[in-house]
Amino acid sequence: MLPAVLVATLHGAAVAFMLVGSLLALRWPRLLWAHVPVSLAILALYLTGSDCPLTTWELALRDAAGEPGYRGGFIGHYLTEPLGFPIEATSTQVGIYVVAFLPNVVGYGLLVARHVRRSVRARGG
Repeated sequence: MLPAVLVATLHGAAVAFMLVGSLLALRWPRLLWAHVPVSLAILALYLTGSDCPLTTWELALRDAAGEPGYRGGFIGHYLTEPLGFPIEATSTQVGIYVVAFLPNVVGYGLLVARHVRRSVRARGG
């Protein structure tokens, strides 16, 4: 069971990094080299409705340990369903997109603004 818990923890960390990585990049810009591919991969999986490899791995480990699996994916199982928001509901899906995009729009917007300010200063403007 411990391996499944470790994979679920890794999965949670990946989701958290996707959510706040652009904000962390304001302090540590090199994180963008990890944040961009992680975010794009998660977005691609979500938009295509594909199974996340980390979820598949966790469920396989649970099965091997004789533990019950779950349906609805990682976010549904660990986040939305326990809070009373069915993962299939349109409002839940909209909420997920807002929570995923908002901090990234802010983070990347601030990063672009910083880059523009530095470029203007470098040109003597």
